[in-house]
Amino acid sequence: MARKKLREYSSKQLLKTHMLNLCKEKLNLNAVQITPTSPSLKDIAQQTTAQWLNTTKLVVKPDMLFGKRGKNNLVLLNATVAEADAFIKERMNKEVDIGGKKGAVTHFIVEPFVPHTVEYYMSIVANRDVNTISFSSVGGIEIEECWDKVITLDIPYGEKIDLVNLHPLVPAETAARESIISFIKNVYKVFEDLSFHFIEMNPFTLDENGRPFPLDMRGEVDECASFKCGSKWTVDGEPLQFPQPFGRNLFPEETYVNDLDEKTGASLKLTVLNPTGRIWAMVAGGGASVIYADTVADLGYGHELGNYGEYSGDPNEEDTYKYASTMLGLATRNPDGRPRALIVGGGIANFTDVAATFKGIIRAFKDYHKEIVKANIHIFVRRGGPNYQSGLENMRDVGRELEIPIKVYGPEINMTNIVSMAIHHINTAQPVSVSS
Repeated sequence: MARKKLREYSSKQLLKTHMLNLCKEKLNLNAVQITPTSPSLKDIAQQTTAQWLNTTKLVVKPDMLFGKRGKNNLVLLNATVAEADAFIKERMNKEVDIGGKKGAVTHFIVEPFVPHTVEYYMSIVANRDVNTISFSSVGGIEIEECWDKVITLDIPYGEKIDLVNLHPLVPAETAARESIISFIKNVYKVFEDLSFHFIEMNPFTLDENGRPFPLDMRGEVDECASFKCGSKWTVDGEPLQFPQPFGRNLFPEETYVNDLDEKTGASLKLTVLNPTGRIWAMVAGGGASVIYADTVADLGYGHELGNYGEYSGDPNEEDTYKYASTMLGLATRNPDGRPRALIVGGGIANFTDVAATFKGIIRAFKDYHKEIVKANIHIFVRRGGPNYQSGLENMRDVGRELEIPIKVYGPEINMTNIVSMAIHHINTAQPVSVSS
């Protein structure tokens, strides 16, 4: 899966919207997100739709994909609008150190303060064959120390949650047990409908009416499912934004590919994992990209994988050329003589013209052929689909023409066989001298 983490604000807004749409359950989840470019909290509190800010005490916390905010003195409780506004202004764009990672705090979430006496834990995780629901009657910041109290239940894929008995998950002595069970079922329905990979509420509590209320929430979706439910991934009327992990800024190449992706009907994705990695992947198709990356990791070489990404949706020659040039610029950077590998992989295309997209890649090979040689890169190609024979032959021809090492295969070999070849190459090929 291409797992994408969501901000807490986005997770809660998705839950609120779709629990109402799917389950007719209305969650009283009022929240405001504050960023460096948004109006101040005081200004937002004057808007008609945000009058609740003036009628209740508030909670303020960073919304930056890191946990243990309370333990790091980054949470304000039981605050007025003025106090919350001052808290945010004092910390906005200030650098903090969380577990050795440093970054500026740029997003805050502001919510009503909910007095409570009980804290529960729940999560749903997508595993290979089942979705696993976990619940504990002891939640909050000490959940790790109380993990022995967590009860789990596996739900096989395709099984209707309404037909599953969740009573073993929630102990009989739990307050509002039936309400909690109903809540978990409805959260599960949203989990499935929106292709979440992970939902965690630590903690959730009971509101003044005895109904479950998530105080803290994390979520991840499977980006590969955007084709079927991407239209539902909207927050405040805008497409869902996937933030970068805390402390990590985009590489210029990632920004460039993002810009290319926005201007084309095709799909061009790039995430740099390890700039000094020795295995790089230029993969056609979102599903194939996951398979290739997982195979590299399964064979014990995830630490050498330079990137994760894909080109798909039948990109034209020019877009493919720009994408391939970006990849080669990364893969050939700072040569040290040690062997490297570039995987040009993919499954068997349904409608993408393999020969046409390979033209763009071949143009990039010609532009970077000196860098390819200097970086000691061996190229492994495997592809099938429309016009794949001529595309593969063109790859062989450019290898001979430029005298760069390219091994070319079609659908006669398993899709991931070239991963083993790439790993064998970086382990056994001789280093080369690098001239200044």
